[in-house]
Amino acid sequence: MASGTLIQKIIDSHFAGGSRRSGETVEMVIDQALTQDATGTLAALEFEAMKSPRINAPLAVFYVDHNLAQFGPENRNDHLYLASVAAKFGAVFSAPGNGVCHQLHLERFGAPGKTLLGADSHTPTGGGVGMLAIGAGGLDVARAMAGRPFAFAYPKIIGIRLSGSLAPWVSAKDVILTVLMKLGVHGNAGWAIEYFGPGVASLSVTQRATISNMGAELGVTAGVFPSDDRTLDFLRRQGREKDFVPLAADPGAEYDRVIELDLSQVVPLAACPSSPGNVKPLSELAGKPVDQVLIGSCTNGSYRDLAWCAMALAGKRAKNGVGFSVAPGSRQTLAMLARNGLLNNFIAAGARILEPGCGACIGQGVSPADDTVSVRTFNRNFAGRSGTKGDQVYLVGCESAVAAALTGCLTDPRTLGFEPPVFEEPERYDLDAVRFEPQCFDGEIIRKRTIGPPPSGDALPESLDGTVLIKAPDQTTTDHIMPAGAFLKYRSNIPIYSRYVFNCFNQAGKESFAERAERVRDAGGAGVILGGLGYGQGSSREHAAVCPRYLGVRVVAALGLERIHRSNLINFGIVPLIFADPADYAALGEGDVLSFPAIREELAAGTEVSAVVKSAAGGAERKIRFRHDLAPSELATVLAGGRLNQ
Repeated sequence: MASGTLIQKIIDSHFAGGSRRSGETVEMVIDQALTQDATGTLAALEFEAMKSPRINAPLAVFYVDHNLAQFGPENRNDHLYLASVAAKFGAVFSAPGNGVCHQLHLERFGAPGKTLLGADSHTPTGGGVGMLAIGAGGLDVARAMAGRPFAFAYPKIIGIRLSGSLAPWVSAKDVILTVLMKLGVHGNAGWAIEYFGPGVASLSVTQRATISNMGAELGVTAGVFPSDDRTLDFLRRQGREKDFVPLAADPGAEYDRVIELDLSQVVPLAACPSSPGNVKPLSELAGKPVDQVLIGSCTNGSYRDLAWCAMALAGKRAKNGVGFSVAPGSRQTLAMLARNGLLNNFIAAGARILEPGCGACIGQGVSPADDTVSVRTFNRNFAGRSGTKGDQVYLVGCESAVAAALTGCLTDPRTLGFEPPVFEEPERYDLDAVRFEPQCFDGEIIRKRTIGPPPSGDALPESLDGTVLIKAPDQTTTDHIMPAGAFLKYRSNIPIYSRYVFNCFNQAGKESFAERAERVRDAGGAGVILGGLGYGQGSSREHAAVCPRYLGVRVVAALGLERIHRSNLINFGIVPLIFADPADYAALGEGDVLSFPAIREELAAGTEVSAVVKSAAGGAERKIRFRHDLAPSELATVLAGGRLNQ
């Protein structure tokens, strides 16, 4: 176990029970909680179901940043519900247009040494200001809002020692893409990252936040930077000097693994379609035609990033024919760009100015054309996430996005032929641009017709016959399981949203996943999902567990499960299993029946569960084995059929 690290020190100062041994369950007090509207409506419904009279966490913020388009009444119904719940129970409410939760939280509430639990996988953004910030499912966040500690596996810790400083035209995005090249996008569950070393001081808080943000793509629990003079400077400019606490690992701290990274050797990179881990140097991709460039999002939507881009574009125009859009991360950033004239640089360069929010990053508009390349400063490029099936999305830093906009092709920005601008922090950020005004609802919760109750289930039976409903490939993300984009407006109504489970794998004229699952469920059977490596990576959306459970799924058996999705499965009474022999995954297929004759007894007795396979193609029955690593509290939840049942 890592010793004397900053992460360990924060956990120790918030320790609420359990074990301090890597891989074992630890409970930690949560200082701050956040939700966003795409996950927050269900989290608020779950909080209501707990019958807590008030929010007991020191701070809880309900952000509205995902469903902003308001095509039909569903989005605004959610917003009114969230605002009224916040007013009744004591949360801060952030209205549409304020910006993306992670950028806003960094600006207004993030504080060194605090713990933050967020119903969004990119909550680790807070690590840039020295927080231990962790993404989780909405039910875990609802429990934290009720004042209950958060239980998770005590992480092993990778120490990334930074030295040197970034060369011109190289960005913080290139740093995290370098880390993704080294560690990949799966196999990192149970680990956290701590950045240290002399190179840390060369990075601003917003640059650190970019790096911490995309730790979510690695699958790690969190990424944390120390709190130092750069942190104090950021907080002072945001009018929050009082929140500063100096924090660092102890001298000689021991990490479970150490990676040396010389910032001066980092080069401009791009994550190629369709994974954040498919990283290549831009010098190898140069010349590939680009149809669209988007700058912004919670990863690169800070004032520093957008002001730099605006300065680099002064007196220039985007290449004719390139669709160019800018999405500020917060209203503060937008207001400051407008006030100092830099917004006009974007307008003169031909950019469309989008509302501060998640927008195009989650497929809410600005989707690319068929068979074209879209270059984005976002954090994910999962297939179809942009809203276009078969999309070709490349993820880059701001410097590389500017180069693509100007040249109309993928370009190493070091070849542009002019000196990059030098960004200087403003003496004071605009503290009035974003307001969290109290909502007046007189204690009444506004619950329109599209707001449905949280689902409930029954206890796990003694035995189970489960039909394989789908065999999902490696790196199946929660975007694959539950689509975002135009479907997000259904998230408050589980029966409707459940119709779109695995929508990307459905084929016209054939039975959909939901129809197949309902047929098995209505016949009294249970559903089984098979997954490959990295099953459930990506977004924290608990709907990827809730909706399959509504359709009768009781078991997910995979070659590898990602942390947040595994927890969500447990929270809603779905048994998470790992194949003991990968060959069994290869041999199974849709329609096979897995008979678990003593599933409750075997789960409680040890770490293995057996099943008898009845092949849909006929032939002799055979026995296969699965592993599980359920902690006692997790086992109790699964046996009860989910946390709400408990």
